[in-house]
Amino acid sequence: LLDCARHHANGGQDFEGQHLAELVTTVLLGVSGIIAFLVGYVQQDIYQTLWIGLGGTALTFIAVVPSWSFYTKNPVAWLPPHNATSGLRIDVDGNQVG
Repeated sequence: LLDCARHHANGGQDFEGQHLAELVTTVLLGVSGIIAFLVGYVQQDIYQTLWIGLGGTALTFIAVVPSWSFYTKNPVAWLPPHNATSGLRIDVDGNQVG
């Protein structure tokens, strides 16, 4: 249980997850803004517009800020740390680097 909580607190989104989070944010805020505007316009009530917009923002926050498992499906394989004594040689375009 503690490891699961630590994973969610530390984040850990990969690049595909970041792209998905950006897409989810744009769609949810856009849809909630349009719905808030239409409801407020039809009802002629600015308070309903503000509350619907606030609810859409809260829903977006809950959907995007925690590191849900669908944001971490494509982890990045990083190279191991390199120092002078590790003996690790990296090949870049046919040339040895490091």
